[in-house]
Amino acid sequence: MTKSNGVKLYGFNNLTKSLCFNIYDVCYTSTPVQQKRYIDYIDEAYNADRLTEILTGVADIIGATILNVARQDYEPQGASAALLIAEGMPETVLAHLDKSHITVHTYPESHPHQGVSTFRADVDVATCGLISPLTALDYLIGAFDSDIVTIDYRVRGFTRDVHGRKHFIDHAIESIQSHIAPDTLSAYERLDHNLPDEQMFHTRMMLKGRNLDEYLFEDNASALPEEAQASIRKVLHQEMMEIFLGKNQ
Repeated sequence: MTKSNGVKLYGFNNLTKSLCFNIYDVCYTSTPVQQKRYIDYIDEAYNADRLTEILTGVADIIGATILNVARQDYEPQGASAALLIAEGMPETVLAHLDKSHITVHTYPESHPHQGVSTFRADVDVATCGLISPLTALDYLIGAFDSDIVTIDYRVRGFTRDVHGRKHFIDHAIESIQSHIAPDTLSAYERLDHNLPDEQMFHTRMMLKGRNLDEYLFEDNASALPEEAQASIRKVLHQEMMEIFLGKNQ
């Protein structure tokens, strides 16, 4: 038998805790050559080996045992990494491996219209047992250059106690944001949507107040006319708001 918050369970904790974490990095690239160099830079900075390092860090934070690793760099761009994980020692959890994994896929992209390039990374963490993916949120936000973050968290299934009573969640949660450090939260504009009766939680975050130089690739804002700076700020703001809200302005 296993225990969850002091409750004696019948067998293994069969609840699946699923975290879907999406980050976006937004960059202004003034020429097609810059766009290509930005994509090449992102492809190198977040190649399959680097993604595997990040996921290994997640596994360490949540206290998971890594059982298998797969990674792949793609042509012309993008990469993936996947870890099969388990709680405790591998020989004790062989029946539950299909419910425990961490994956990441990257999607660099650019478009000649208005000179904006973006990078998206999708991270999925699914755990069973007592380990929780929520403890890795601050690490994931810091591991990527996170201009915009969207997070979905859901607890699926049920587990039974020794009396046969079903338990559909084994931990208290009102919002994903309560599992993110206050210093991190203060740096972002935030939206929060929660359906606790359905064990479904959603948060969106958009970084506020960054210097224009941090969005320019290989350019310096001070070298640009004020009118050009204002135009770029407008383009970047629209791009970020559309991603943040999930709809065109």
